[in-house]
Amino acid sequence: MEMSRNPKHSLTFDDAIEVWLCHWQGQYQHVIAAHFQTNQGRINEILKGKRFPESRDAALKLRAAA
Repeated sequence: MEMSRNPKHSLTFDDAIEVWLCHWQGQYQHVIAAHFQTNQGRINEILKGKRFPESRDAALKLRAAA
């Protein structure tokens, strides 16, 4: 994981896909949040489907293709 993110960086759909992949690898939400320099609540919103709800399916397809 690259750790040089801009702290004012808004999470994108591609970031949400990466969040899912990190989550499935067993990373804790606070660790994922630190990577994206955001708060854990934003990561939780992705994982609960409130933000970028279609990102989970996209991440599943990406993981299946790997």
